[in-house]
Amino acid sequence: MTTLITVIHIIVCLFMVGLVLLQHGKGADMGATFGGGSSQTVFGSEGPVSLLNKITTGAAIVFMVTSVVLAYYSAHSTTGTLMRAVEPAPVAQKAAPAPKSDVPVTVPTEKSDATFPAADAKPAAK
Repeated sequence: MTTLITVIHIIVCLFMVGLVLLQHGKGADMGATFGGGSSQTVFGSEGPVSLLNKITTGAAIVFMVTSVVLAYYSAHSTTGTLMRAVEPAPVAQKAAPAPKSDVPVTVPTEKSDATFPAADAKPAAK
């Protein structure tokens, strides 16, 4: 169904481009410039402007309807997505904690400099 509507949509698009190119602007009467009489045309005394306007309006309505239908089908399609095909990455295992040693480790701070005397310090006199 979507393929048929898409084909109709493309055909109407190309048809509308041709219709718009066939029409001439309101200020550019090329036929009147070269002496063309409008009463001797196939389209009647009004000329092709009225008929081309009606055909263009009909084509524009068909174009808009097919655009809305294609947008509706696109929004409500239940086809698979790329995200379903992607497998989740394996979860990294946590590293084992470091083994605890029996020797307590003390970290010197600025206040506890007395516990770790400097190498060049002299022993206290008794």
